[in-house]
Amino acid sequence: MQKLINQVSSGLRAIVIALTTLAGAGLFSAALTSQAFAASGSIQFTVLKAGWFVGGSGGSGTLTFGGKTYPVSVGGISAGLVFGASETRFRGSVSNIRSASDVAGVYGAVGAGGAVGAGAQVIRLRNEKGAVLQLSGRQVGLQVNADLSGLSIALR
Repeated sequence: MQKLINQVSSGLRAIVIALTTLAGAGLFSAALTSQAFAASGSIQFTVLKAGWFVGGSGGSGTLTFGGKTYPVSVGGISAGLVFGASETRFRGSVSNIRSASDVAGVYGAVGAGGAVGAGAQVIRLRNEKGAVLQLSGRQVGLQVNADLSGLSIALR
């Protein structure tokens, strides 16, 4: 009887190990598949920003993804040390998206910087869906900031 119990126990253990291995392989495969289907595109937009302690920004542009162009709107707020006004024209890439709607969302960054006249801006942002923006741009205006900023992008 003990021998039968050991054989059944050993068989159950083998089944559990096999199922665990298959489940792990399935999860690994799903993770690779989701990464494989993530794509990238390009984005460009212009942001007008102004503030005196509290600032606001707004703008518009386009997302190019999957051979199509989508209009986007951009808005945001800033609080902290914010003085002045500026216009920045951003261009860059968006990655880790599966559809154009993945770009829509709230992006946040803590930053410090400034521009007097014309200055360069470089920024990397991520939204709650995992979309990553890698942007560079030229800023024109007089603005000094050391603030917590938020940026919202919506498809129009």
